[in-house]
Amino acid sequence: MTMNKFLANNSLSLSFALLFVLAMGGQLYFGYAKYIKEIEELGAKPESLGNYLQSGHFLQATFEDWESEFLQMALFVVLTISLQQKGSSESKDFDRTEEVDREPDPNRKDAPWPVKKGGLILKLYKHSLTIVLVLLFLASFVAHFYGSLKDENLQLALRKMPQETAGKYISDSRFWFESFQNWQSEFLSIFAIIILSIFLRQKGSSQSKPVDAPNSETGE
Repeated sequence: MTMNKFLANNSLSLSFALLFVLAMGGQLYFGYAKYIKEIEELGAKPESLGNYLQSGHFLQATFEDWESEFLQMALFVVLTISLQQKGSSESKDFDRTEEVDREPDPNRKDAPWPVKKGGLILKLYKHSLTIVLVLLFLASFVAHFYGSLKDENLQLALRKMPQETAGKYISDSRFWFESFQNWQSEFLSIFAIIILSIFLRQKGSSQSKPVDAPNSETGE
């Protein structure tokens, strides 16, 4: 495969990977500046960028966002199995048979190896997208909690106040505020695309119905 062919075949994922790198760079630059400002105000000496990458401030800020992204994707994948929004391009049409609902055919040409293997491997593979998204959510949730607790205890230490334990911090308002402020925005964005795709169109996008499709038509 030529490089041009590779780039053409993977242009969507590569574009988002590049945007992720650029956005992470922006987060690092401005997050580090904000962190230095905060700890200097508390009387601490500035830390290096390398140390900042291990700080609770960076871990909390990063993983609280990832946590909400993986949560909303996992819920969206699961809920679209059995719930419908008539007219939305993001919904299945329960009035007709959908390709995603048919049983996998091990004799199909180029079927993935778990389909050909069958048994337990196939059972897991049938739900592998949801399983991985849930695991990514749980990992991000734990990392967010660790980072948030670490940052909280740093601020308490600089103020010469008692440290928080993990058991106590799990019910702390700061931690859950960080989670819910991100969760609500993700749920709102999914709600928006579900409803807006009923009435609005984007020619050429896989997330839109054909421009001439009636509003009542469900699915892409």
